[in-house]
Amino acid sequence: MIYPHTKLPKVGTTIFSVMSQMAAEHNAINLSQGFPDFDGPSALLEAVGRYIAQGANQYAPMTGVPALREQIAQKVALLYGREVSVDHEITVTSGATEALFAAIAAVVRSDDEVIIFDPAYDSYEPAIELNGAKAVRLQLQAPDFRVNWDEVSAQITDKTRLIILNSPHNPTGTTLDADDLERLAELVEGTDILLLGDEVYEHIVFDNAPHHSLLTHAQLYERSFVVSSFGKTYHTTGWKVGYCIAPPALSVELRKVHQYLTFSTSTPMQLALADIMRDEPQHVSELPAFYQHKRDLFCDLIQPSRFKFTPTSGTYFQCVDYSAISDLPDVEFCKWLIEKAGVAAIPVSVFCEAPPDIRLVRFCFAKSDETLRAAAERICAI
Repeated sequence: MIYPHTKLPKVGTTIFSVMSQMAAEHNAINLSQGFPDFDGPSALLEAVGRYIAQGANQYAPMTGVPALREQIAQKVALLYGREVSVDHEITVTSGATEALFAAIAAVVRSDDEVIIFDPAYDSYEPAIELNGAKAVRLQLQAPDFRVNWDEVSAQITDKTRLIILNSPHNPTGTTLDADDLERLAELVEGTDILLLGDEVYEHIVFDNAPHHSLLTHAQLYERSFVVSSFGKTYHTTGWKVGYCIAPPALSVELRKVHQYLTFSTSTPMQLALADIMRDEPQHVSELPAFYQHKRDLFCDLIQPSRFKFTPTSGTYFQCVDYSAISDLPDVEFCKWLIEKAGVAAIPVSVFCEAPPDIRLVRFCFAKSDETLRAAAERICAI
């Protein structure tokens, strides 16, 4: 048997698959993998079936169906005050992960360096390494997990090609503010450094706080890829539909990769998403309150437990400190939690190259109220 030389020696089965499989085997309540246990808007689901029945089952345009790109442009203008070209700055992709990979592959070369922040979403580093570059991982420090811009400045070299920013941040829920964008603008001014904004949780920001997108900052946008997710916004993670907004020159390069990676994305789903954006524009403005209810319910329910936490600022994830419960490393604790308590979580250390000396796990509260109540009862019994 011939064994190929692996390009990703550090990569195995993702922790999300491992924990979801364990949850199923032990009949545990799965608060690990980040997907809702409820469906998206009924009008959206019905529209997909209607478009399939009407024959919209062939390739979509490589850049995305025009109706959907037009709705994206209108949303961006309304929420972020930026006019973007429907034809030259918006590309619909097969999920946000594809957009992230295509952006990295489009601009990163051998021996380049890409700055990412730990805890970091697990797709970043493999995409960087597959394109011959090196991930420079900077650890965000507990408990607030904010970016130390002085540390970023110290790590910038003539090899720095790209900085990846994730806000709202998975798994910690931290969000960038206006001062962060200004500091970033100061650091990259006069350089060729590009930016990749992972903003898939853009509409899940709490306590009436705004989402400070790279799209809102003129100097930053001119060097940015900004990635969003319909799966997160419309509770349809299994559809794998996302998009990337970038200036024309960057979009040209992203599309060169996209057209040979997936070429295009599901036609009936794109058409249905265009309809829901047009017919129910209030959905995105109502989403923060929808998920804040779930955050507050979950946090209130687990307040009597031995976990310690501060309610998350964004995303549908809540990190909790289990140091009052166990001395186990977080991966082992999550296995114990499934086997003994019947609840699945994600260990935060898997998002880090050199995990800090903290004991944190991540729960997903994108679940029905009934699921959250049942999970909380088990959590409080520990």
